[in-house]
Amino acid sequence: MNTKRILVSFLLVASFLFLAVSVSATNDLTDSSLDSVSVNDIVVYGTGSQTASVISGETIEVKVKFTIADLGNDSNGNPILSASNMQVRVELDSEKDTVIETTPLFDVEEGKTYIKTLEVKVPKDLSEEELSNDLTLNIKIWNKDYKNDEIKDISIRVQKPSYELSIKSVLTPNTIETGQSVPIDIVLKNVGYNKAKDIYITVSVPELNLEKKAYLGDLISLEDTSSDDDETNTINARVYVEIPFTAKSGEYALSVKAENDETKTTLTKKIVVDNGVSDLIMKSGNDLVLLNPTSKLRVYKILYNSNEVAVVLPPTSSKVVSLDIPEGDYSFDATVLYNNEVLGTFKFSGSNKATTTKTDAVFVLTIVLGVIFLILLVGLIVLITKKPQKTEDFGESYY
Repeated sequence: MNTKRILVSFLLVASFLFLAVSVSATNDLTDSSLDSVSVNDIVVYGTGSQTASVISGETIEVKVKFTIADLGNDSNGNPILSASNMQVRVELDSEKDTVIETTPLFDVEEGKTYIKTLEVKVPKDLSEEELSNDLTLNIKIWNKDYKNDEIKDISIRVQKPSYELSIKSVLTPNTIETGQSVPIDIVLKNVGYNKAKDIYITVSVPELNLEKKAYLGDLISLEDTSSDDDETNTINARVYVEIPFTAKSGEYALSVKAENDETKTTLTKKIVVDNGVSDLIMKSGNDLVLLNPTSKLRVYKILYNSNEVAVVLPPTSSKVVSLDIPEGDYSFDATVLYNNEVLGTFKFSGSNKATTTKTDAVFVLTIVLGVIFLILLVGLIVLITKKPQKTEDFGESYY
């Protein structure tokens, strides 16, 4: 009895599997439906296929050509002549990353040939010590009603760009004070296939109109083992920048660009600027007060009324500059510059009337009267202090 039950169960399972396989076979897109696959017009699957080589990080064009040979039959046994909601998927698989691109939905008809083209970005995961490696290309054609037609493990060669620079790090102080000369430390590496010649590094803060450029020379390639011992594919560079006095406290974008005739790369990071001096120039009446909070000698220039005045300020010092005010009513602007950069502009206006003749006469008369008064005062003192002569007294004598 148990044997019969086991046999019946086995037959039921076998029948179910047979039915599932039959349905699957009926609804499969046949393997022959995928005619060819090409990468950047190089056939990598199909007649005359080759191994394509692509560049790490670039965008390639994958073209898939296929023919709908058999869509199978419907539930009544009638052949299916068309299908909707088809898709083609392209997958680039490397050791560290997988990139997938899929076409929009489309319709197909039995017996027709189609070409679908997709743009795929090659994974950029070659290690710094690798010049080239292999990745696999997988193709899939399917829709929700029919099983897929799939080709796997098409070999593609990926190699580093001929010329490529990589900024490995940019080190700056946590806070940068205005007016200070600050070092920016940069680590740059040649990660390209070939030697990088005549490299320049540029450090800039666009918002502050600040830019400094330096020449770094050459960097050898990874495979260049015949070079001198003093040559390298990595360099530590230091560029000094000075944040201007006019910069307000806050965050700014610091841009570092490495380039030569063949390639360039840019890295951006945030820096924090602290302006400890709110005003470098102050107006006081008809004077200007200039400050130099830095540890270096500064030369400011003041422009006003066709005048140009140079003011030399020692480190950490200040100076009051009196402007030459014209007579009469006046109104003019005074502009202060440092290194041809405007630090501030100040408005001067008012009235500077000259002393009149009447005023001079009164002044002279006052002096004359004062002198006369002093003379009279001296004479009076003399008279008072003068003593009268003593009178002789003759008395009578009796004998």
